[in-house]
This record gives sequence, structure tokens and C-alpha cells, in this order.
Amino acid sequence: MTEDRYHAGPRRVGQVKEITSLANPIVKDIKALSQKKTRDETRTFMAEGLKLVIDAIELGWAIRTLVYAKSAKGKPLVEQIAARTIASGGLVLEVTEKVLSAITRRDNPQMVVGIFDQRWSALNDIHPKANETWVALDRVRDPGNLGTIIRTADAAGASGVILVGDCTDPFSMETVRATMGSLFAVPLIKTQADEFLRWKKGSGAQVVATHLAGAVDYRVIDYARRPVVLLMGNEQSGLPEDLARQADALARIPQTGRADSLNLAIATAVMLFEARRHLLSLDEAK
Repeated sequence: MTEDRYHAGPRRVGQVKEITSLANPIVKDIKALSQKKTRDETRTFMAEGLKLVIDAIELGWAIRTLVYAKSAKGKPLVEQIAARTIASGGLVLEVTEKVLSAITRRDNPQMVVGIFDQRWSALNDIHPKANETWVALDRVRDPGNLGTIIRTADAAGASGVILVGDCTDPFSMETVRATMGSLFAVPLIKTQADEFLRWKKGSGAQVVATHLAGAVDYRVIDYARRPVVLLMGNEQSGLPEDLARQADALARIPQTGRADSLNLAIATAVMLFEARRHLLSLDEAK
């Protein structure tokens, strides 16, 4: 898929292109964003919902294409976002609900969809500072887990999420939905295990990993001593030994029920809010 096809059709300032056919090449290109290969090639992704689109634009994300249903035409916020999209050089499409359902793969789709440029941060540009907490995820595979973790990282005030190894795509439709807009507020980094370990040595951060063999109660670790990286393992296999050995602390979340483990997103939330408890308490007191 080429850049020209993505911006096909009339581009006069103030013009909105109306589309009613599922066979339209622009629609086909947008539908193809459900495939990781296409997202990787175009370095774009889809976000659904007026609030998400507004939040993304307000946070400085570059919008390529705005798509809205005919029934949303004339609504003030939709008109404002359409004008901003055109002013920034993006394409605005007014489509039927049938077309919108095909694009989003939903029977009852949101009335507004935005196509945005992906945004990644570089690991070597990350220099953790005092009171910062980062989340590092080793080979996270479930889109719902990743989306929930990004949303939780945002809620807890974490500085970003580091994806280590072969992780699920944070820009997939399922993950973006699960973030509930937090994707646009949380920096993302992707790296490999060896690169992560090299970075860790010079980062000055304390790496706290959860592990079934962990001997330290996660509640007694001093998270205020220096910046923290919470290292969480794969849903099925947990952390590999090469990563676990390099952690500064192997923590365990005590459990008394019959369940032998916690869901990854839940475990990450427990660790995040404990690691930032002293900071969240300070914020509440202000």
C-alpha cells in the first residue's frame, strides 16, 4: 500500500470525500490495517471513538485520515476535528454505517475513526529519573493484557512501557481498544532481551521482577530508593532465567487461594500501584 493511495482522491482545502462503496480502494487500504503486516508497512494504525481521536490530536499525534459516519455529520466536535484534520494535511471521509462496520469489523461501530502514525521511543533515549516507574514486559502475547497494562500504567503515573522480545502489537485494533485512549499518553519502546540487559546496566534503575521463585514479598521492597523498572514475564512461561538472574529483586505476590497464578495484567497492576504508592499518596495530599 502506497502513501499516494492512502491519500487518494480530491484534496482541496475544506473538502470531505464521501464514500458509500466497500470496493473503494481507500476503504480497502484502511480495512487492511487489521493486519500487522500492513500496520508495519505503513507505520499507521486505527483508533475508534470521537474521544480517543480528540485526545490523540490534543496530545500531538499525527492523524492521516478521519472517518466518520453520515449520521455524525454536523456535530460540532466532529466538524472541528474534521477541520483540524484537513488543516494538517489529512484526509476526511464521510461514509455509510455499512462502510464503517466493515472498517472496524463491528456490527455497532463507533461513529468516528482515526488513522494515526505510530509512535515509538528509543530505548537508548530513556534515562530513568528519581520517582519514575517503567514497566518492562517480556513476550506479552495477549492483546487484551497489553492494552490493560498500558491503561493501568497511565492511571498509576508510570513513565512508559518497554516491550521485550516477541510481543503482541500495541497498535492492533484489540490492544488499542483495551487501552481506552491511554495508548496516546504512554510512551512505548520495543527491544530485545540482550539490548534490554545492556541498557539496564547503565540505566541506574532498580529492576524488580515478579517470579514464582521470588523470595521477597513485593510489599517490603524499597521502591523509593531509585527509579524502578517492573519486569513482568510471559503469560504462560513467565520470565526466562537470563532475565530473572539480572533482576535486582525477585518479588512474589503472596496468594492463599487455590489459583496458582494471577493474570498478567492484574499482577502488573498490583505491582505498579505498590511501587508508586508513596508517590500517589503525595499527589493526593497536594
